[in-house]
Amino acid sequence: MSTPFPFTAVVGQDDLRLALLLNAVSPAVGGVLVRGEKGTAKSTAVRALSALLPEVAVVPGCRFSCDPASPDPGCPDGPHEPGAFESRPARMVELPVGASEDRLVGALDIERALAEGVKAFEPGLLADAHRGILYVDEVNLLHDHLVDLLLDAAAMGASYVEREGVSVRHAARFLLVGTMNPEEGELRPQLLDRFGLTVEVAASREPDQRVEVVRRRLAYDDDPDGFAARWAEDEAAVRARIVAARELLPSVRLGDGALRQIAATCAAFEVDGMRADIVMARTATALAAWAGRTDVLAEDVRQAALLALPHRRRRNPFDAPGLDEDRLDETLEQFGGQDENDGDDDPDGPGGPGGGGGQPPQDGGPREDGPRAGDAPARPEAGEGGEPQPSGAGAGEQSAVRAAEPFRTKVLSVPGIGEGAAGRRSRARTEHGRTTGARRPRGTLTKLHLAATVRAAAPHQRARGRSGPGLVVRRDDLRQATREGREGNLVLFVVDASGSMAARQRMSAVKGAVLSLLLDAYQRRDKVGLVTFRGSSAEVALPPTSSVDAAAARLESLPTGGRTPLAAGLLKAHDVLRVERLRDAARRPLVVVVTDGRATGGPEPVALAARAARLFAVDGVASVVVDCESGPVRLGLAGKLAGELGGTAVTLEELRADSIAGLVRDVQRTSSVRNTRRAA
Repeated sequence: MSTPFPFTAVVGQDDLRLALLLNAVSPAVGGVLVRGEKGTAKSTAVRALSALLPEVAVVPGCRFSCDPASPDPGCPDGPHEPGAFESRPARMVELPVGASEDRLVGALDIERALAEGVKAFEPGLLADAHRGILYVDEVNLLHDHLVDLLLDAAAMGASYVEREGVSVRHAARFLLVGTMNPEEGELRPQLLDRFGLTVEVAASREPDQRVEVVRRRLAYDDDPDGFAARWAEDEAAVRARIVAARELLPSVRLGDGALRQIAATCAAFEVDGMRADIVMARTATALAAWAGRTDVLAEDVRQAALLALPHRRRRNPFDAPGLDEDRLDETLEQFGGQDENDGDDDPDGPGGPGGGGGQPPQDGGPREDGPRAGDAPARPEAGEGGEPQPSGAGAGEQSAVRAAEPFRTKVLSVPGIGEGAAGRRSRARTEHGRTTGARRPRGTLTKLHLAATVRAAAPHQRARGRSGPGLVVRRDDLRQATREGREGNLVLFVVDASGSMAARQRMSAVKGAVLSLLLDAYQRRDKVGLVTFRGSSAEVALPPTSSVDAAAARLESLPTGGRTPLAAGLLKAHDVLRVERLRDAARRPLVVVVTDGRATGGPEPVALAARAARLFAVDGVASVVVDCESGPVRLGLAGKLAGELGGTAVTLEELRADSIAGLVRDVQRTSSVRNTRRAA
């Protein structure tokens, strides 16, 4: 095993190191999510933590790391005889992003189970991580079905493996540590809430500190053992402090005053549920133990809030993480100094007069949920009716307007059945979902179709010498279940930012609609891309990515004005899809064109746009045109564009109304007709 980089040699990153150490002191805190840009020592610090953890006493020979003091009565390797034990270092188990379900939870030998009736179980990573650390690098890229398994194990402290009536259960309590780069996409809220603490990390902008980082890294790479030896004394001191804090932890007193501050803080920041209160209480207690104190102070509560609340107050992926520290200090001061002996009500306490009367801020105060539709003044301007503005000052670039408040959109999906990455948008053949049939296994058998297996084996029983009850099953009889679930798609937005779209009210509504579709894409685990066109050209404002908040940021700052090079925008989008098809042929695209359908600039702009649109129809790309035309006189150009694309047109109003319930059916019907014509 290679020598890990010493934990105490990590330069800076004080919050990251503190969060990891608090979990080492009190695993009940619930783990750490480390968010930050690449190259900021996230993985290095996590791997270094395992070397600081005290050794673990286990039952000899138990593959599931049972505690000899209280062995699991349902352990598959049990029952265990009391008394015997051995010590080993705490494990850090890494879960690869591309791991299979069987690698995570374990696998059953289905052939032996059918032929011999025995539970031949091979433990997975959850069993290896029991009473240790489960580390997931790039946790935001983890497949949804693996996330679901992690959530179940974290909630129940056990892992269940079931295969056609054969069931195995074992304990799985672990410290969950995840790292992620927010640019690559956000986590599902359910998994976010399972992490006790979160830390934002970034590279230092201080030259001296950056120099020290490089110096230490080069020294470690040249001689890992020698470098670790130079830090051995510091490592031993931290290890001893962790042991001392663990011993002190049961004696730490969490008074009523601190509990009131915790409850008031969680209420003030409007976090959902009660898990935040519990995590803050455990974190504040661990902070006191780490400092060598037996009483929780206000400073512990404040630090606990900064670590436990930022990821819980986000309402959608476009909200900026973090807490308003001034508001936090006001809340702590308002509810501070009230211990159990001071009574429950003190109208003259700190922060009473003018402090909200002891209540958290109400809805009338400033909020942190992102920009609202009313934040930007909406007033009629030139071009309000959707007409192109005349040449001159009005035809130039205009400042960006804010998006209207996002809303819940109808589901847009790609027709047919795909085989792309797991998600929640379009139908696909997946490893998870409802069973639709059976086939011979290609490689390892993972999902047995029992009925099909019996049917395949039944005709051969006499030839195999079976004349009585029972069934002889051979490898050739086994059948793999085929399943249908949902996949994530590549949703490519092609947004018209020309002068005909530049009216402030209309552009605000357009951005709000795209923001709504982005939020829907986040919830359905899609990749998104953004192409914009205005003036004389088109550009890729955001290459396809899993980070919808990056797309929202680009959309928010999008300027408008100039002519409408519709053909250029469509050709640019077609080129993006061509490149993405080479990178990931299984991920099917859905093109969403947001425009009023006008085409100006260059020779024969309308004809060029029609020819560009037909490229998508020839390739069989599913498409939807969001018609942004407004005013009493409408030319219906967006509908004609949708016809050339082989897709469907929908207005901004219909995008959020029940009147487009048949939109998906229309898209599927149009695409089915198109595919039939191509096949013919």
